Amino acid sequence: MKLEQKVALVTGGASGIGLAIARRFLVEGAKVMLADINAAAAQMYAEELGDQCAYVEADLSGEAGAEAMVRASVDTFDRLDIAINAAGIGTLAPIVSQTVEQWDSILDLNLRGVFLSTKHEARQMVAQGDGGAIVNIASINAQQASEGMSAYCCSKAGVEMFTKVAAMELAEQGIRVTAIGPGIIDTPLAAPLIAFDTIREDFLENIPLGRMGTADDVANAALFLVSDEATWVTGTTLFVDGAELTKRYPALLHRFAEIQEGGSPN
Repeated sequence: MKLEQKVALVTGGASGIGLAIARRFLVEGAKVMLADINAAAAQMYAEELGDQCAYVEADLSGEAGAEAMVRASVDTFDRLDIAINAAGIGTLAPIVSQTVEQWDSILDLNLRGVFLSTKHEARQMVAQGDGGAIVNIASINAQQASEGMSAYCCSKAGVEMFTKVAAMELAEQGIRVTAIGPGIIDTPLAAPLIAFDTIREDFLENIPLGRMGTADDVANAALFLVSDEATWVTGTTLFVDGAELTKRYPALLHRFAEIQEGGSPN
């Protein structure tokens, strides 16, 4: 029960990594607020997970959504000790044909959403006066480039640097800020990629540990980072990737072109 009497807010909490983290935190004794733009899914999982879990609809592309989810957490559970900023989306588009709307949608949620979430989470923790822990979900693409993923890579690189700055600024208030950089994780976000056998094989060939990551792998890392076992850990990104970052990222645009030319999904 590493998180007994702690209150955690998890953005993107109704799917994939966010949901796995919420489940793990509940097992460890925390009270958890699921924040997600998909209110129906968040409600369903909150009801499934029991009376120590609640939900709030949150659109994190704007400041009002970030402020409201923190307020809901405090109104429901009286305080906020832990925040996991996992909400994010991806896209695949060559730079020469990528629209401004595509670019903005990725940056608005993946980077601005992390900034706004951290801003209001940290304000609450500062007001409480006894510190806290914030974990931002970045990606190996914060450091590893991938063709067709310019917006996503830039957004996650921004999350890694933002985490460093936030850790510097908030250390005096006892608030630790870290990030997790997952490799390819078998979640709904990655499903459109790994549904293709050839692309799945490309990923596996570049993971020294020889398997896809799971959302539980990331949840285990998140638990460590917010626990008392990590009280001197802040400002860093923990890469959870089976050593994928040591090799290369699949050439997705070329692979999809080959798939389309062959007329086969696999």
